[in-house]
Order: sequence, then structure tokens, then C-alpha cells
Amino acid sequence: MEKRENFASRLGFILVSAGCAIGIGNVWRFPTVTGENGGGVFVLFYLLFLVAMGVPVLTMELAVGRAGRGSAAKAYKALEPKGSVWHLHGWVCLLGCCVLMMYYTTVNGWMMSYFVKFLTGTFEGANAETSGAAFNAMLANPGEMGFFMALTVVLGFIVCSFGLQNGVERMGKWMMGALLVLILVLVANSLTLANAGEGLRFYLLPDWQRASEAGIANVAVAAMNQSFFTLSLGIGAMEIFGSYMPRKFTLPGEAVRICALDTLVAISAGLIIFPACFTFGVSPDSGPNLIFVTLPNVFANLTGGRVWGSLFFLFMTFASFTTVIAVFENILACLMDNFGLARNKASIIGGVFILVASIPCVLGYNLWSFITPLGGTSTVLDGEDFLVSNLLLPIGSLVYLLFCVTRWGWGFDNYLAEANAGEGPKLPRWLKPYFQFILPVLIVVILVCGLI
Repeated sequence: MEKRENFASRLGFILVSAGCAIGIGNVWRFPTVTGENGGGVFVLFYLLFLVAMGVPVLTMELAVGRAGRGSAAKAYKALEPKGSVWHLHGWVCLLGCCVLMMYYTTVNGWMMSYFVKFLTGTFEGANAETSGAAFNAMLANPGEMGFFMALTVVLGFIVCSFGLQNGVERMGKWMMGALLVLILVLVANSLTLANAGEGLRFYLLPDWQRASEAGIANVAVAAMNQSFFTLSLGIGAMEIFGSYMPRKFTLPGEAVRICALDTLVAISAGLIIFPACFTFGVSPDSGPNLIFVTLPNVFANLTGGRVWGSLFFLFMTFASFTTVIAVFENILACLMDNFGLARNKASIIGGVFILVASIPCVLGYNLWSFITPLGGTSTVLDGEDFLVSNLLLPIGSLVYLLFCVTRWGWGFDNYLAEANAGEGPKLPRWLKPYFQFILPVLIVVILVCGLI
């Protein structure tokens, strides 16, 4: 039996796994939904659901990987009862990773493009109108978007082709280290702005009146959604890193560390964005508008704005690119495990496939803008994101959960033994009824809310 690759260090595992979880959703979604849902009230709910849902499901995905010693389909096959078909979900996981990368590579390309624009002074003296025009011009230009998307794909697969330790782990450590330094620098700068205090109060102080206006139930559901989606659970993206782990430390302890790092970046993004928005009197809009229209305008008005804008989009590029290399590694592992391919060959096949499959997303904003998968003004990206976020992630998480806690799957005793192997905090057996009866209901609620 071929020896499986392992991480060179525990730090490498935590940084690469957290890098997979940390993505653009942390930066543009977390501050927005926090602002809309009562600031600190939302943050409290978010942390509660992260512990109640995110950590348990993350331990399950890691446990399947570590016990099964393979990518999703191979690991399921090694652990499932004879004659069962749980391993078919492994192929759905591969599909999910591919669809996720079919649009995520384009968004990473946007970050790279904006980094270059700030570096070269494109946004000098920009205002709200010119910032909006610059974003629309980029979306209308398939050549520019295609170039940066292709650059993302090629660089990502080159990193992965060097192997787990020399490629993914080395790059993950370097980029996550740089990401954390950039956050500190950007937060320190934001806290010096004129209305930083007002922004922080809006962001972090629990405002029950604002929360009750949004509806406490709505705030709770929004927090549950964010805590769940922030970890990219359900498509095997985390499972693969479990397969590279030694059994030295318990999985609850490692899961908490990954969640803590992910949350640190999400909360820090708000510390960067809200003081800037309040100082320059701009609304913390939702989604891409905030990042590509509002913030360039804010940076243009700052002293040294070109430097701060460049640093911010470098931070955004690192946040999204760590996810790209983590998911690419999953795709490669699936090709190597299931088809016996060498890593270099798998890198070429995976790279060519993702490159071609990412083209519709690029064209969906210009030449193919007539394609509206969700109706109205939706784009190819919206359709792909809906498929991954609203269907494959929650359904996949439910499959992992049922596999780990029911007697028709791997079974709770086997899962618990794997999760608690090693040094560190252990999951208590009395949580079994919660895992079997309450957690599945919470995931179904997320699935139904997403579909509605």
C-alpha cells in the first residue's frame, strides 16, 4: 500500500485548513450581515452556532478523512458497511469542488486585477461614480477577467504540483502568515480614522433594538447560515486535510483552532471596513458593491490611499487564493486516489479542466449575459454559487453527519473513537442524542431557508 503524504507540522495543517475556510465570504459577507443584524447581537449568535454546528460537523469531516486515509470516495469506501453506497457522495463532493472553483477562480481574478489597479494608480482621485464605472468596465471585459482567472488556475495547480509539504503546506503557511500581518496593519490604520469609534460601536456593541427590527429569529437564522457556510463543509474540502493528519491530537481541539482563526479574520474584516465606512459616510453595502465600488472610493480619499488599497486587495487575494489551492488539492487527491494518476499528470488534467470549466462564469457578465439561471438579472456565477452554497454544502454536511452518527453508516462509536484519538479536548458521549436528533434538524433548517 502506497504511503500517504502527511503535513510536516501541526501548524501547517491548521493554517492550510483555516486557509481553506477563510475566503471572500469572511471579508464581504460577515461584516455586511453583522451590520444588518444588530452588530454584537449577531456576533454572539454567530459564535454560539459556530460551537453548536460548525465545530461538530468539521470534526466529522476530518474524522472520515483521518480514519479512511483518502479523499472522500476512497475514505467512505474504507469505512462504510459492506454493500452500502455512501461512497457515491464522494463523487458528489468532487463535483462540488469543481463547481465551486468554476466561479471562485474568477472572483480571485477580480481581487488580483484590483491589486494591480491600485498598485499602478488607476484609482487615484476616484469618486463613487468612477469606482462604479471601473468595476462595470472590468465585468464587461472578458479578456481582462479571463487573463486573471487563467493566472489563478495556473498558479494554483503549479503550487499543488509540488506536493503537500513542498507546495500546499509551504505556500499556505507563507500566505496565511502574510494575511495575518496584513490584517494587523489594515486594522491599525482603520482604528486611526476620524469616526472609527462610531463604526466600532455600530459593528460590535449589541444593539437589541436594531436586532428586533430585523427580527430576532431572522438574526438567529442569518448567524446560523454564516457559521455554517464559513467553513465550506459538505464537499470534502476539509475532509482531505483530515486524511493527511497524524493521530497525535484530538479532532475537537484542531476544529476549534481552525474555527478560531477563521473567526478572527472575519471579525477583523469588519474592524477594517466599518471605521472606514463611517468616517467617509458610506453605507456598508452588501456583497461585491462594498469591496469593488465603496472601498476603492474610500481608499482614494485616504492619505496614502494607493498603498492602503494595494494592501487591502493583496489581503483579499491571499484570502481567496488560500481557498483555491486547498480545493485544488482536494481535486488532485480525488484524481490520484481514484484513477491512480501521478501528481504531475493529475495537475495538468485538473488544471485544463478547471480552466475550460471557468470560462462560462467569465463570459456570464458580458458575451453570455443573456444566460440568467435564477431569472431576473442573475448571472452564471449566481447559478453556480446557488448550486454549491444552497444545495451541495448543506446536503453534503447532512450526509457526513448521518454517516457518522447512524448505525447504517460508520456509526457513532467509531466516529467518537476517531475524533477523540490523541492529546487534547475530547467530545463527551452524552452529546450523542444532540448529534443524532437536533443537529440534523438545524442543517435541514439551513437547507430549507436557502431554497426559500
